[in-house]
Amino acid sequence: MADATTIANPVRPLEGRMAAGPNVQIRPAEPAHRLSLRARNKSVAALSKALGFALPQKPKMSASKGSRAALWLGPDEWLIIDTGANAPSDALKNSRVLQSAVDISMRNTAIIVSGAGAQAVLAAGCPQELHLEKFPTGACSRTMFGKAEVVIWRTAKQEFRIECWRSFSTYVFDFLEEAARDAGA
Repeated sequence: MADATTIANPVRPLEGRMAAGPNVQIRPAEPAHRLSLRARNKSVAALSKALGFALPQKPKMSASKGSRAALWLGPDEWLIIDTGANAPSDALKNSRVLQSAVDISMRNTAIIVSGAGAQAVLAAGCPQELHLEKFPTGACSRTMFGKAEVVIWRTAKQEFRIECWRSFSTYVFDFLEEAARDAGA
């Protein structure tokens, strides 16, 4: 059994890694609380109220307020990310509606890809159309990157957050780093 210090201070799998290429920077994202939320339509209003903002209801959409964001992954599924001190599960405890809320903070990690070349670097491993017109700021999607399942979230015009399982994070980071080098060739 893990002791409390191990849980409170988890090893970050990509700690200290940085990569760059022409017009692109790749770095680990800051630590975050993550929650996989599943709920029926009739529970969305109460869950939105508990989280402090409306859960997105349409494909590829996200919503956020302060340090907390909700990414639409399916008709009844969201990824909640909070970079603040409070776990999103705390907000949902008293919502009194049927839901499945699983803390996946220790399963996932994230990589930030930014700069004018970010979209081209992601295109090296992602089959999805990521041009700004088709995938605007705030858009998100569960997709494949190389051989790893990821969630891609465009957080700014030239910045993406790639959420992946910790066990795939080195593979995803290495792939991004190689793509950044190839983009400069």
